[in-house]
Formats: sequence, C-alpha cells, structure tokens
Amino acid sequence: MSERATREENVDVVWSGDWVAERLGVALEGDGDLRELLGLALRRNPKRAHLLVSNVLGKHVPQRPSVVYGAGYGLGERVRALLGEEEARRAVVLGYAETATGLGHAVADGLRDAPYLHSTRRPVAGVAQAGGFEEAHSHATSHLLLPEDPELLAQGAEASALVLVDDEFSTGNTVLNTIRALHELHPRDRYVIVALVDMRSPADRDRLTAFAAEIGARVDLVTRSTGTVTLPDGVLERGQALVAAQEAEQSEEAREAGEAREASASAPPPVPAPAPVTRVDLAWPAGVPDGGRHGFTPAHRAALEAALPGMAERIAGALGGRARQGRVLVLGFEELMYAPLRLGTALEQTLGADAEVRYSTTTRSPVLAVDDPGYAIRTRLVFPAHDTPADGPGDRYAYNVAGAGFDAVVAVVDSTADTPELHAPEGLLTRLAAHAGQVLLAVVPSYTPTPVSHSQESAVLPEPLRGPDFSSYAPEDVGWLLQDLSDTELEAPTEEREEAIQSGGAHYAESLPVEYQPSAEYQALFTAALETSAARIARAVGTVTETVLAERGPRPVLVSLARAGTPVGVLMRRWAQHRHGLDLPHYAISIVRGRGIDATALRWLTAHHDPADVVFVDGWTGKGAITRELAAAIEEFEASGGPAGFDPEIAVLADPGGCVRTYGTREDFLIPSACLNSTVSGLISRTVLRADLVGPNDFHGGKFYRELAGSDVSVRFLDTIAARFDEVAGQVEDEAKELLAADRAPTWEGWAAVERISEEYGIHDVNLVKPGVGETTRVLLRRVPWKILAKRGAGADLTHIRLLAEQRGVPVEEADDLPYSCVGLIHPRYTRGATGADGKAVKGA
Repeated sequence: MSERATREENVDVVWSGDWVAERLGVALEGDGDLRELLGLALRRNPKRAHLLVSNVLGKHVPQRPSVVYGAGYGLGERVRALLGEEEARRAVVLGYAETATGLGHAVADGLRDAPYLHSTRRPVAGVAQAGGFEEAHSHATSHLLLPEDPELLAQGAEASALVLVDDEFSTGNTVLNTIRALHELHPRDRYVIVALVDMRSPADRDRLTAFAAEIGARVDLVTRSTGTVTLPDGVLERGQALVAAQEAEQSEEAREAGEAREASASAPPPVPAPAPVTRVDLAWPAGVPDGGRHGFTPAHRAALEAALPGMAERIAGALGGRARQGRVLVLGFEELMYAPLRLGTALEQTLGADAEVRYSTTTRSPVLAVDDPGYAIRTRLVFPAHDTPADGPGDRYAYNVAGAGFDAVVAVVDSTADTPELHAPEGLLTRLAAHAGQVLLAVVPSYTPTPVSHSQESAVLPEPLRGPDFSSYAPEDVGWLLQDLSDTELEAPTEEREEAIQSGGAHYAESLPVEYQPSAEYQALFTAALETSAARIARAVGTVTETVLAERGPRPVLVSLARAGTPVGVLMRRWAQHRHGLDLPHYAISIVRGRGIDATALRWLTAHHDPADVVFVDGWTGKGAITRELAAAIEEFEASGGPAGFDPEIAVLADPGGCVRTYGTREDFLIPSACLNSTVSGLISRTVLRADLVGPNDFHGGKFYRELAGSDVSVRFLDTIAARFDEVAGQVEDEAKELLAADRAPTWEGWAAVERISEEYGIHDVNLVKPGVGETTRVLLRRVPWKILAKRGAGADLTHIRLLAEQRGVPVEEADDLPYSCVGLIHPRYTRGATGADGKAVKGA
C-alpha cells in the first residue's frame, strides 16, 4: 500500500468515495475542493451508516501535519477577521471530542488570544462539570465540559462570542444542543460555528436560522467547503447489510488463509521480529496542559510554542538513520490530537525535506476497512482501550497505518493512557511494531486540575527551579520544588542552633547551620572514599533502580527528599537512561521532621503527573524516622482534601536499619555524598520552613550557595559513579532478581537499637540518636555531637568519621552490639557550657 503514500496530494486520481457511492448510490456534491477534502466509508452504526472521511483532519487518514494544522489555523484567522481584533481577543473557543479537539485548538491559535476548551468523554475525579450535551448520530454521545476555571464559559459572556468548532456540520443538531445548553446558563449575543465542511440540507439551514431568532443571538458560519450528501431511500439498512457482508467475507478469507497455511507441507515463511519500542522523553514544559480538556490559555500557548523545537529535536534524535530520511507517522491518541499535531509540525521543520512526516490519531469509532483505492479506510489496526475508559473496556482503532510503509511511528499518548494495556502483547505498541521499522513512545503528562480550598482558589502554583539558575546540576537532572531563599540570611552558629532546638525555642528547619568547609585533609579523604566505593555505590544504584522499574514501572516519576536523596535520584535517573533508554522525570521535594511534607509541592506533582507514578527517593535510612514521617504526612495530606494516590514507601540506596522494602543494599557503608553538605548536592542547602518566609501556597525554601562553586564536586560525584554502571551491570541483574523474589518486609531492627541506646546512655530522646554512617556524618557536620559509637572492627568506612570526630574533639567509643557501623549521639540537654549526661563538659566546634 506504500504506493498510496502521496495520495493525499493527488486525490483526484481516484476519489476515495467511489466504492461507497457505486454500491449505495450515495452522492457527494458541492464546491470545487469538496472531493479533495472528503472520502466515504461505512460503519456499523444504527443511526448513520456512512462516514465522511476527512483528508485534512488527521483522524483517519495520515496527512502532513502542516496541512492539518494549516486547515484549522486558517479557519481561525477567518473568524478573527469576522469578529474584529478586539472581539476576537474576548472570544472563547469550544471544540468537540473526540474528532475535532485538535481542529478546535488550531482554530483558537488562529484567533491568537482566545482561550480554548474542548468537550470530553473522560470524566476526571474532583473536577466539577460546567455543562454537557449530546451528539445525535455518534456511537458515544455524552460530552462533558470540565474547565479548570469554572468561570471560563461565564466570564464576559454578554460581551464575547462563543466559537464552536466541529469537523463537519452535517445536520446542526450537535451545535444546536450545545448552544441551547450553554445559552441557558450564560446567554450571549453572538455565536460563531466553524467546520471544515458544511453538509446541511436546506431544511437544516432554516432550522438554525429559526433557532438564532428564538434565542435572540447572531449566529455566523465559517467553513472551508460547502456541499450536500444525497442519500437514497433505505440507505441505512442497505449500508448495514453491506457492512455485514464485507465483514463476513473478510472473516472467511482470513479463515481460509489460516487453513491454507496449516495444510501447507512447507514451513511457514519466517515472521520478521517486531520493531523495538523506544521511549523518548519530551521534556514537556511544566504547567502546560496536554490539551484543552480543562482549558488552554494564551500563556499556555506561548510556553508550548517555545518548547516545541526542543521536543522535536528529542524525537529526531531518537529516530534511526533510515527513519530520519523516510516516512514517519506521528500517531495521536483519541482526544489527544493537538499535542501530537504540534509535535508533528515541529518535527516536519526539524527533519526538513529529507523526511516525509505524516500525522493521524487512534479513535473509538469502528469503521469498516476495504483495501480498495476508491475507499477511504484501506486498513485498520484493532487493539484494546488503554486508558481505563469510564464506559468500560472495548476495542480501539488506528486506520490507514498498517501496510502504509512507515519507517517509524511516534506514538503520543498522555500519561493516563501509559498503562500495561498499551504495552501488552495485543496492545497498540505491539500492533504498530508489526508495521513499522521503529516505534517511539512519547508520553505527555496528563493535566489534572488540583482541587483547592476556597482560600486557595486564586493561588497559582509555583514552578520548579532548575540549574544553572538554581543548583549546579544540569536542568534535566532535577527540578527543585523549592523557593529560592539564597538572598536571605538564615545561617546561625551550630551551638546557638542546638540550644534553640533543644529548648523548644526554634525548630531545626527554621535556620541553617553554617556550611562546613572541609580541610584539605578531609577533601582528600572524600576523594579517596569516592574512588574506592564508586563501584559499590553504582551496584546499589542499579539494584534499587531495577527494583523500582520492575515494581513501579513502566515510567516512574522520581521524587527525591531534598537534599540527601537528590544525588541518589539523579543517579537512579542516569541508570534508567543508560541501561534502558528511559528519561525519567525527577524532582526534589522538602520533608521536615515534625512538620510533614511540602503540600504545595504535592499539589504541583498532582497537577503534572499521576500520583500513583511517584516514587519517593532518599539516600539512606537511619532509624526510620523519615519513613514514618512521610507515611504520616501523606495520610494527613489526603485527609485534608489533597489528591489521593501517593505511595509513601521510600526507595533508598542503603537501608541498614531495615526500615523500607525498596533498597539497593542493607549494608551500612560510606556513601561519599554523606561526607559533605551542599558541595556534593548541587550547592543547595538543606530545606527551610519558616512561617515568615513560606506561605500556604509556597514551596519550602532552600539556598543556592553559588559562592562555593570552586569547591563543588556534585557533578564529579555523579560522573565517577555512573562511569562504573557497565562494570556492575551483571551483578545488578542478579541482585535485583534475588531481591524481587525475596521477603523484603521491614524489620525495624534499627529502631529497636536506637531505643535501647537512648535509654542505655541516659539520653531518653530517640531524635538525638543518629544511627548509620550517613546520619553520624551529619551529626558531626551540623549538630553538637556528644560522642560517637563505632562498631568494633569497622574499617575504612569510618575513616572520615574518626577524622571529623578528632577535629571536633568528640570521643569515639568502640561497641560490639551495633546493627550499624556507627551511631552519632547529639549532646543531650545542650546549653552552651553544659555538661552531658556523663557529667563531662562539651567542647565547642
């Protein structure tokens, strides 16, 4: 069928409506380019058997993205000229699901400044319905209107036009139902109806004129072409009979072909291996909706336009050499038409004349396929729905893709539809892989409006901070869900902080310790530790990442607990990219012991990702306090009305305390990122939560220590470990398999040990007992240490601990019964000049 590749531009050779016209007597008459715009097909539908198949809509017939987008944009420019610039700016554009969602969006672009909303058949939990209507001849009739801004259709209604966009204006019933429903709620003086083709009968035209007079509004029509469809008597019944006969004939041909293969004495021809499926991360701009289901504003439009070239470059970079100079199909998904369309137009420009880019989408609509040049639907792929539709499971379709000679297909879905069904053996990706040399999967994050309280209704969620403006990490490594407090004086001497914290005068998160600047001797120790432990850490990174991908895949969203978790999250992201070609989203979020997690950051994550995809990441566990804090914080967040679905389980590099199920190792060893503070964590401070700095709709705070750039080893730390990924890949594969089959239930052994130590040493406060190499290092760097307990026989993992303890005059005691390599004890009941529980004076830092 590849010889049909350019038929879209040469539709006058054979009209793609001849087959139906000859058999049913259906006649299509109209102005000059009507037959270039439309073909005919048949469908099993009790209300209308024939289907007008557009050659420029991009739904059933693959077409150049620029042609599809240009058709809608041009109509939008005509509406803008009709309304005038001022009225066009106040207009609201409404498109129809599923077929016209992309067309309507392109029309809104042509108006330039108009917000856009399309109806949807996908209910969204927590989003109030602002209206709805029925489609008379559709196989699925209920249209929902779910704007994020409940006033979108009401604001200035009396002074603005509503522009309604559909692919075809056949009888006018759908548009009349819409206007009638919305006019009762928000009366307007003017409506504009936009369609590619106007196929109404004279009686239908008179009915619209009478309706406009009835409601006292002006109704204008803007279409590209006009015509009529003449249907002979009994065409519905004859069409249904013809569909049944064709389906029976095709079924019989398939059966006979199967029997012939079984009866053949020779071996069947080898079946070519299906094309591999490669996921490509789009780096979709944060805060930009995937489409107009909940509204799309001019600000969203500007942000998307700026990001399109970069996203197209990512797709182009993932295409193989043959595809970059061949036929590439960008395939959208049901209502998700605009995002893949614009990705297609950008890819056209990126690849240039060397490649032939086409665009179409999958659909819910069942249409008969007949492989005849005079029929509009030559082939169809059938696959199960993969977005958990509200009306239950069922078949979905991709038309004119099979046998079309595409070298590559770029399947674009939203994250709601990135489900196991999509990747299943009978799913869409597998179907596509049989008909293309390469399949790419690009996932656009589903945009879900965040339910907010009345006091938060006008709040705008902030955007993540990224390097190099905030942190020394690359912008794609991590998005910091923090606010920048770099210019705020937050540091206090260690002794003053300790006294205030223990006396109850201040919380530890309300200030920052002075950043520890290591001596040359200590820096040399860090360097040596990094070189000797890099492979060990790489192995743990690989093991925890493989566990996450196996249990939380196919595309988890990594959310590290700032800041200790952030280097680990970046390394996990690098492992997934290096070993699997996955470009996982990664963010850093603040959690504060005793104060909970950043609720604003959770709301941001919900607005941009499915909470079920979020995997929280930390560096290591001590006694498990943060593990418990996170579980309680998520429960409190949901109880207060926050979106549900977050899994509070933490994935960590090391779990010596036996506090979590998902870990790279349970050994307590030196992780070099624990040796330093900001200079190994992207130059970012630990997080700050103070009422005078962090409002109810702000992210928690953090500082970027730009002045420490000369001492920064953050990227060096990452690169040194990532360089060992290939070396440890075999060990990781074995260890991950063992862990996935093992009982990994938390033992909480560490917590029991901490309680025992707290009582044995007369501290009586588990918060002052910090177990494990990582936590002990933090005690020596940030707090007022009392003493260090070291497991007898612990070797090089404690060299830096002994050095820091010596520098601060802190005794190190050998112990035999520790489940950890070491434990740091913070001075109990600390005041400057105080003595400890043993009566000894404490030396200053």
